[in-house]
Amino acid sequence: MSRPPHTILWAPRLGCSGHDWWLQRTACGGCGTLKVMSAAREESDRTDSTVSTVAALRAAGCVFAEDEARLLLEAATDDASLDALVRRRVAGEPLELILGWAELAGVRVAVAPGVFVPRQRTRLLVEEAAALADAGSVVVDLCCGTGAVGLAVAAAAPGVELHASDVDPSAVACARGNLGSRGPVYEGDLFSALPAGLRGRVDVLVVNAPYVPTDAVALMPPEARLHEHLVALDGGTDGLEIQRRVARDAAEWLSGGGHVLVETSERQAPATAALLTAAGLAARVVRSDEVDATVVVAAR
Repeated sequence: MSRPPHTILWAPRLGCSGHDWWLQRTACGGCGTLKVMSAAREESDRTDSTVSTVAALRAAGCVFAEDEARLLLEAATDDASLDALVRRRVAGEPLELILGWAELAGVRVAVAPGVFVPRQRTRLLVEEAAALADAGSVVVDLCCGTGAVGLAVAAAAPGVELHASDVDPSAVACARGNLGSRGPVYEGDLFSALPAGLRGRVDVLVVNAPYVPTDAVALMPPEARLHEHLVALDGGTDGLEIQRRVARDAAEWLSGGGHVLVETSERQAPATAALLTAAGLAARVVRSDEVDATVVVAAR
């Protein structure tokens, strides 16, 4: 993530004319020497580009400048495209939107403007859900965004029956592109989007609903609050508004012995667990300090 963008002058790499001149000067050394020297020059160019890209990203406040530079260099097709990519990142555009994809638990998905970008902390939600799923299990990814959570669960637990839904039409379109033939994606508000035939059949219900309190949305990094739709961020006054609605209706959609898993914050976890317990489910809190993630798992 980065701080608010700074104005940075980006210096592109040397153009082809200088490279051609260098090749002419060394051609007399024979073909083998030419190839070796050319490869050395290309490696030098890559090193210079890496150093310049890292410096630009670090000056803009990118915490993982080296990693981001590597990805941008891989995505660039030439000097001009690298210059354009770096300028977009320095201006504060999310790295995932620039690249066109995000990765969660080893699964790469396409992203789209306005659609919630998967966070690495959500690996915990995927891992806990996958541990409860078997071949044939019905898995529903509620508030699916890109569909990354459901796809990652399906990848870790082959043979599941996957369904997904979201209220945001942009997210639904994005998820449909990512899921393809893996499963249907429904558009609508929480459980009202699901077909009646799933009622009482869901073995694993994964929910990464918005849980940021309304007043805290303005404090989020600009990559989120300026580039993701508010409906994907705002969890209501206390951040629990959508979780309350999920807890209220989850039991009737779960199969006997089915589970609902809700990503939440460490501070909110006791309240999230209490909501699910009040709905008649047996809830427990799972915490990972490694990825700074908290998930409440509740069984019917």
